[in-house]
Amino acid sequence: MNARCGWAEGDHELMRRYHDEEWGTPLHDDHALFEFLVLEGAQAGLSWRTVLDKRAAYRRRFHGFDIARVARMSDAALERLLQDSSLIRNRLKIFSARENARAALAVIAEFGTLDRYLWSFVGGAPIVNRWTSMAQIPARTELSDRLSKDLRKRGFRFVGSTICYAHMQATGMVNDHLVHCFRHPDRDRPAAAG
Repeated sequence: MNARCGWAEGDHELMRRYHDEEWGTPLHDDHALFEFLVLEGAQAGLSWRTVLDKRAAYRRRFHGFDIARVARMSDAALERLLQDSSLIRNRLKIFSARENARAALAVIAEFGTLDRYLWSFVGGAPIVNRWTSMAQIPARTELSDRLSKDLRKRGFRFVGSTICYAHMQATGMVNDHLVHCFRHPDRDRPAAAG
């Protein structure tokens, strides 16, 4: 049996699958990167398990996270989403998806892709940490502080440093799988000689 990070050891199938197949995997697709920006913002103050349970509904209601389509959503369309119990019905979070889509389009116009912009904060390559316990994993870092500050300057919402660090973990910009986890890239590598 594969050893996992502690947060994915329970019986919640979506959490296990998310850990095993997505979390910490370098992601370079603009729609998927935007999806995680919206979902991480929606998660603020809640559990990631709640968001995973609602993820399919978010994909349907937000047009598969097509950035241009979300940017064009009307106030009336967003108001209707506030009545949809399959989503997290928080007005600021729902409306921030459109604001973030519009800000993402501006980033794409400037950098060519959202991917190029976000990954520039880590020099284009994942930061691979070597944590041995969940207690060592930070909630935010100086890097996530910089990303958060820049995103806010560009008009993004729900992008505090903790949300940015979670986004970096989710999209593989940072690999925070514990060293004993089967998803850690160094797990099966022999230790370096003295």
